[in-house]
Amino acid sequence: MTSGVPEIDLTSPDVVADPFTAYGRAREQGPLARVSAPGFSLWVLTRYDDARAMLNDPRFEITSGSFTPPPGIPEDCLPYMRTMTEMEAPEHLRLRRLVAPAFTARRAADFRPRLEPLVEALLDDLPRHLDDGAVDLMAHFAAPLPIDVICELVGVPDADRPRWREYGAAVAAGSGQRFGEAIPAVLEGARAAIARRRAEPGDDLLTDLIRAQDDDGGRLSDTEMVTMVWNLVLAGQTPINLIANAVHVLLSHPDHLARLRAEPELMPRAVEELMRWCGPMLLSIPRYAREDVELFGTLVHKGEAVGASIAGANRDPRAFTDPETLDLGRPAGTAPHLGFAHGPHFCLGASLARVQTEVALTALLRRYPGLALAAAPHEARRVPDPGTWRLFTLPVTL
Repeated sequence: MTSGVPEIDLTSPDVVADPFTAYGRAREQGPLARVSAPGFSLWVLTRYDDARAMLNDPRFEITSGSFTPPPGIPEDCLPYMRTMTEMEAPEHLRLRRLVAPAFTARRAADFRPRLEPLVEALLDDLPRHLDDGAVDLMAHFAAPLPIDVICELVGVPDADRPRWREYGAAVAAGSGQRFGEAIPAVLEGARAAIARRRAEPGDDLLTDLIRAQDDDGGRLSDTEMVTMVWNLVLAGQTPINLIANAVHVLLSHPDHLARLRAEPELMPRAVEELMRWCGPMLLSIPRYAREDVELFGTLVHKGEAVGASIAGANRDPRAFTDPETLDLGRPAGTAPHLGFAHGPHFCLGASLARVQTEVALTALLRRYPGLALAAAPHEARRVPDPGTWRLFTLPVTL
């Protein structure tokens, strides 16, 4: 404890294995905790109302310091690495207003008919990847789907899509030589896609953005357009991990799986509940205090990092009835989860991620009624990532 504030060691095996219990224990000790790892420390709001308020509080800002850039990025690519996520108002607000019409819930719903064939094609291909009776659903379904969706969104030609899958896999790995090589390729592909859509407008995201640029007198620069495509590739990691986590949980809870098969109309609510209960985000992107701020009797100094415990807030009994219970039919009128954050930096692609997950789970459960985990649930290999709850692999039998 630091002055009565609970501490969470992010390197502790117990925290790595079960962060939900660790953050829940801290939440019930108090509304503020301190999380730390070698070279890193962060104040976190542990309870739902407080976390939600902080995410919407202008005294805490996202800056370039909120992100750790991977090593090995070529210097000429650096101007494209500063995405909208890193920007604060008014720069963030300007870009968000320009691109938001391309990411509405209606736009995501309209995209569903184009998304469904992408899902079906991956499911058709699963038996080809069987190895000793099992297939890795992470490698051959959850991971390639978001990059296929991005290719469809930005109009990447079919012939180029296998390369983009390789780029997506390299970006998902997060570092290493493949990551450094993927960035210039993604940016070059984005430039080419933008040029194609300028010459031949289509029904896709880039055409929407080009129209926004033209309507706004060119204030959306070409660099910002290319950066937006790069941001989409990064954001694709959320549906990868949400789909994989959701499948693992459903296959580990046969009663919930049976209910969802029997009541497929529950799928939209089920996706929201799965995002609350096993969503990939454990901690929000760190914010930095713009001034000295007192939080629950603790002085947070200007420049100190503050975050929200998404894992703790999403299971806060002050906001959710019986929060430790997975309820796929949880009433829609309950508090909205914080899995897509809140406030000015609420995830712009949330509607698309929801539709993508709904379509993926619906088709997977329909196509493979005998789907089962190829290993015991507790044997799942998870990435030891303090900010994200995600799997290395998801071996299943079909």
